[in-house]
Amino acid sequence: MPAALAHGSPFSLLTRLAGDDDQAEIFGEDSAVESWLAAERALALAQSEHGVLSRDDADAIVKAARAESIDTAALWSTARVVGYPVLGLVRQVAAALPSGPDGRVHYGATTQDIMDTGLALQLIRSLAALDRQLGAVGDALAARVEEHADTVMAARTHAQQAVPTTFGATLGTLLAQLARHRERLAQAAPRIACVSLFGAGGTAAALGPSASAIRASTARLLELRDSGMPWHVDRDGVAEYGWLCATMTAACAKFARNIVDLSRTEVAEVFEPFESHRGASSTMPQKVNPIASEIVIGAAGAAGSLTSSLLRMQEAGHERAAGEWQIEWHVIPQLGVLAGTALRQTRTILEGLRVDPARMRANLALDGGLVMAEAHMIGLAQALGRERAHDLVYEAAERARGTGRTLADTIAEVAEDNSIAHLTSGSAMAVEDYLGEAHAIATRSVELWRATPALVGQVTPIEDLATTR
Repeated sequence: MPAALAHGSPFSLLTRLAGDDDQAEIFGEDSAVESWLAAERALALAQSEHGVLSRDDADAIVKAARAESIDTAALWSTARVVGYPVLGLVRQVAAALPSGPDGRVHYGATTQDIMDTGLALQLIRSLAALDRQLGAVGDALAARVEEHADTVMAARTHAQQAVPTTFGATLGTLLAQLARHRERLAQAAPRIACVSLFGAGGTAAALGPSASAIRASTARLLELRDSGMPWHVDRDGVAEYGWLCATMTAACAKFARNIVDLSRTEVAEVFEPFESHRGASSTMPQKVNPIASEIVIGAAGAAGSLTSSLLRMQEAGHERAAGEWQIEWHVIPQLGVLAGTALRQTRTILEGLRVDPARMRANLALDGGLVMAEAHMIGLAQALGRERAHDLVYEAAERARGTGRTLADTIAEVAEDNSIAHLTSGSAMAVEDYLGEAHAIATRSVELWRATPALVGQVTPIEDLATTR
């Protein structure tokens, strides 16, 4: 049987071309196994602190519960029979111990305690990695916002030119969104990075009278939080992680879609980075396709499809899931990798972004100055009232479209027809005269971003957790 099929992992062109290596490693097989072993090590050490295990037995378990003790082929063979990997894992660790401590491995815990604690270790590392990537994206975006705070372009509503704005202002709204995502990561981390140690039915009975103290010590050794509550079937924290991944990916896709639109031949205002044959076509030599943006949009589409599973995960009933838990085994790692992929590709776009301010300005004149229609209306409204001014400028805009003339010409004509020419004399204005708070929005977004703290610093590698007392 081919190796990919043996592991149940079909080839993904999306992740092969642009997958995020950091997230793939965090959610990889080796990391999963190491996270379960770390949970077993921490449990043994915690129990020795509270007199359930002797210090010597705990030290022996810590020494045995290492990756080199595990035959992964045998582990997965056993897991396919049992349905879960922890029974086989515990028995392999026990087999590496002498008589005595071999019977104290996994003492009082249940499979999901170990797997959920291991998952928490993976999730907090995933969040930290995503936060670092988000930080790099935000910093690159902030640099572009500052660079183009006064680069005039058309704001577009319903895909049509609306009023003048600046490229920095339109990027600034995305930067503010990234700041909110960074806040969400920090707010969610304590809810997600929780130890799980409540035993078979969520009562911690098998852990004995020191259960709460053992759980607190286990959490400390693993640098996790002890919420004091079982969460075997309460998956809102895991679902929140998945949603964070999906919504950050969607933010990246919002930016990527704008890049695709702005790089169209007919628009040609903004382009992805260029190097020889980047985005080339096999048959059309002129093509420079926005390949990174396409990857981001694809990642967001895939992530969005997976988010419906987050609700199904939360349906688990009573004290243990019956199929709902298995959903997240497949979905959560994919969401982490997709989010990392989207952030990585977005950073690539931003750091090499090519902007054509001259084309932006030229495009503002494509429709004969109609982009200034609101400005003219507001100028007339003070004397005529908003509705009357709107109707007059609407008529002028219709004439401009129908005759191919400029709005400035037809406004003068409509004003003459309505005996209000005195109100429009000297009313010509440049696009720079109608930018409102565009510059301030750009500046404010950068200040907001720089005031938003990072989630965490470096986290301890899983293999280094619970190795000493």
